[in-house]
Amino acid sequence: MLVQEVLDLPNIKSAKKRVLVAQSKNAQNKAAKSEMKTLIKNFDAKADEGDRAEAATAYKAAIKCVDKAAAKGLIHRNKAAHKKSQMTIRLNAID
Repeated sequence: MLVQEVLDLPNIKSAKKRVLVAQSKNAQNKAAKSEMKTLIKNFDAKADEGDRAEAATAYKAAIKCVDKAAAKGLIHRNKAAHKKSQMTIRLNAID
């Protein structure tokens, strides 16, 4: 949606600002979620290869990103715990 179209809707200056801030935050949240999903996929790929050292490195990065997303409220804390548990089980299964 074009910014100009959105800014034409509200008549109050603070409401126009809230629209812009909401769009900006939405983009930041979308980028953070996308990064989290990418890191989890990266870990899955390393786990499929069976290389424990590379998988452990990818695991640490993915866990850190999941924790940050949960702290910011992008995902529910129980969902974060579930994802972390699944990744830990998968990492421990690699011999």
